[in-house]
Amino acid sequence: MTPTTANRRLRIGIGGIGIESSTFCPHRSTTDDFRRTRGQDLLDRYTWTQPGSDLAATVEWVPLLHATSLPGGPVEAQSYLTLKDELVTRIRNAGPLDGLVYDIHGAMSVVGLTDAEADLTEAVRTALDSVGTPDGTGRPMISAAMDLHGNVSRRFAEPVDLLTAHRLAPHEDAWETRERAARNLVRCLLDGTRPHRAWVQIPVLLPGEKTSTRLEPAKSLYASLADIERLPGILDAALWVGYAWADEPRCQAAVVVTGDDAERAATEAGQLARRYWDARRDFVFVGPTGTAEECVERAVTSTRRPFLISDSGDNPTAGGAGDLAYMLRKLLGHDAIRTGKVTAVHPGITDPAAVAQCFAAGVGAQVTLSVGGKVDTHHGGPYELTGTVVALQRATDRKDRAEGGAYDRGVDMAAVRTGGLTVILVERRKPFHTLADFMGPEEGGLGIDPRTYDIVAVKIGYLEPELYDMAADWLLALTPGGVDQDLPRLGHHRVARPLYPFDEDAYDAGEGPDLTPVVLAPLAG
Repeated sequence: MTPTTANRRLRIGIGGIGIESSTFCPHRSTTDDFRRTRGQDLLDRYTWTQPGSDLAATVEWVPLLHATSLPGGPVEAQSYLTLKDELVTRIRNAGPLDGLVYDIHGAMSVVGLTDAEADLTEAVRTALDSVGTPDGTGRPMISAAMDLHGNVSRRFAEPVDLLTAHRLAPHEDAWETRERAARNLVRCLLDGTRPHRAWVQIPVLLPGEKTSTRLEPAKSLYASLADIERLPGILDAALWVGYAWADEPRCQAAVVVTGDDAERAATEAGQLARRYWDARRDFVFVGPTGTAEECVERAVTSTRRPFLISDSGDNPTAGGAGDLAYMLRKLLGHDAIRTGKVTAVHPGITDPAAVAQCFAAGVGAQVTLSVGGKVDTHHGGPYELTGTVVALQRATDRKDRAEGGAYDRGVDMAAVRTGGLTVILVERRKPFHTLADFMGPEEGGLGIDPRTYDIVAVKIGYLEPELYDMAADWLLALTPGGVDQDLPRLGHHRVARPLYPFDEDAYDAGEGPDLTPVVLAPLAG
């Protein structure tokens, strides 16, 4: 311990704002979309804040505000200011702090801003500096825990002492990432060290469905991070693939290596960035792909059940509107499904009016609904669906469920069957990642077991673990929407250029981009 901390517990705040925002999605996120956690509820989120943790005698954890939302469109300006002001005010009212565990995502877009995380972090840094540390010396440290699909601009990185990110996609290590950020912070505070950060961006922007750590080259690249941080003088190594569905200059891959040895940190950051750049053409989709029509046809003719299809372009957990009827139209366009020879379930089309109509009609009633296409109106519009209401579920009967730091708030749901297809409609955007999302009712589902259907067409990208284990086979449908996998089709025009894959051959004639890391000096103590 340093002399100033030897005789007292550290005071460390916890807070942050997290959302993944597609600027190509017409949905707008508001404060109503965020789950805001404070006080003891915030401390209860983490294992390392509990009285039984080995850190309990060392740290007094100070809960501030943690606000998180299902991914969606950009956050409305006033909603962002409301959340930002609360976080900053709570920091100012918390009194002196040694540091902050900054629990964020890294891909928040806000209407009117080009680098929302930088704007937020500058305000957080100013507030922390204003309260100072308990011993009156030095500056409070910030340790950021991030999603690897976040963005790391230099403006964002400079006010942050420590940065780390997930190392698995899907993010099965989300809670480990937060704990690593907390323990790195405690270690630095106890040792009295303020590390260097070697930062470099890589002009590559790929969707998460091409950078899953289930496959090479991401598997080996991310596995190498633990080896790097075991080197003398290195504390942490992090690699971000960036967020592909925001049209902002900061959106590209990035590396940050943190440590006391600035030269070694820079060397390792540069080598990791070069490996990523050299592998840029080796990244492939995490599963076999096809158009919606191709995927439906292959699923129908397959003998493997259940056969899962990812409706990837309208994935609400990546930022899609979640209300497109595009895949619904393709499923009912196939004779085998329309006539009931093949069964399918298609969950998660957001349409509050259609859900309300189903509740008014009741289970067993025949309804004709105008489904979807009301938020994202650019891909076929609503679909007129006639069928029988087979199940209803009220939001009040559903338990809130934490999922990797995001949350799944209860929603009204209705299931409508026509031919062999069961369509699950939701009154607000909701993911379907687990059996509990479908089944319930103790978990708030509809009593629908997706394993009993021939085809399950889910609004998702790469399959989350439970769906992955469920699938006898699966395809990634390259469908349109706010998180279209075909990035050039979306029309980025504000990203920094040249940028792969938009400018695929830009560097072929030369030595490639300059990947020399910038060493950010330790923030003054």
